[in-house]
Amino acid sequence: MERDVHQLASDALLAWGVTAPPRLIKNRENVVFEACGPNGERAALRLHRPGYQSDDAIRSELWWAEALGAAGMNVPLPIRTMDGDVLAAVPGRMASLVTWMDGEPLGEGGVPLAMPEAEQVALHRALGAELARLHIESDNATLPDGFTRGVLDVEALVGETPAWGRFWENASLTTEETALLLRARARLRTVLLQHAAAGGDFGLIHADALRENVLVARGRVRLIDFDDGVFGFRMYELGVAMSQNWDQPNRDALGVALLDGYGQVRALPDDAETLLQSFTVMRGLASCGWVIGRYPDDHPAVRDYAQRALEMVRAWI
Repeated sequence: MERDVHQLASDALLAWGVTAPPRLIKNRENVVFEACGPNGERAALRLHRPGYQSDDAIRSELWWAEALGAAGMNVPLPIRTMDGDVLAAVPGRMASLVTWMDGEPLGEGGVPLAMPEAEQVALHRALGAELARLHIESDNATLPDGFTRGVLDVEALVGETPAWGRFWENASLTTEETALLLRARARLRTVLLQHAAAGGDFGLIHADALRENVLVARGRVRLIDFDDGVFGFRMYELGVAMSQNWDQPNRDALGVALLDGYGQVRALPDDAETLLQSFTVMRGLASCGWVIGRYPDDHPAVRDYAQRALEMVRAWI
């Protein structure tokens, strides 16, 4: 399989006039390589997962990145092919090439943050501010005709067919555990409906600002991997960012810092602290559904995601 994706990557790079072999970085949802750009610059090549995003949705993501870049944000920008396109086709996949972003990931899911707590707080404050800037510039952008990205509204989060899967049907759940997640779903539905009715902020969000997608360089943070970007609740964006901190002893301090950084740049709702807890749990439930079908029912990851969601829900309820 790895040899196959290397060949696809090499074939894709020909659309940019590049013959230098790429280096595999990640083979998960998308296959990501470090590559040379057409002018010898460092770049990231993505082989997009078949069936996940339409060609129009990928083009919309890359247009969005260009709009954010034009507004002064430091995000990966598309590099156009020799034909002037932002995408190239290889058998079974679409490929895109974007500018390289320097930095190290903020951390890794399931692994305690390594830096001193004061630095953790400072970086979460910086992340909150960066997400606020993202929302401001996304609202300021005039979307072109045909712009298309998914929508994570109330129904897509806690409806009968959530966008990330019916998390209460995770195969590892017992009857009692299923009942607990359904209780949480009902409670979250009430929270989300009330938030929406109160004019809850909704618009383009990154929707995947996990540690691995937040690069740190010289104390500054930058977002990468906009592949999951959707129209969604802005508080969900912050909940995603907190979802890997739920079991850290200093999670409260990190949540306060994230909200403080955001609030210094963009207004937050009055009940932001309470909403942050709810949307953090929402992400945990979504991940419990996301794993369904990606692994065999008896794979350890299926239970791991379920156990994480259950512990988050118990602490919240």
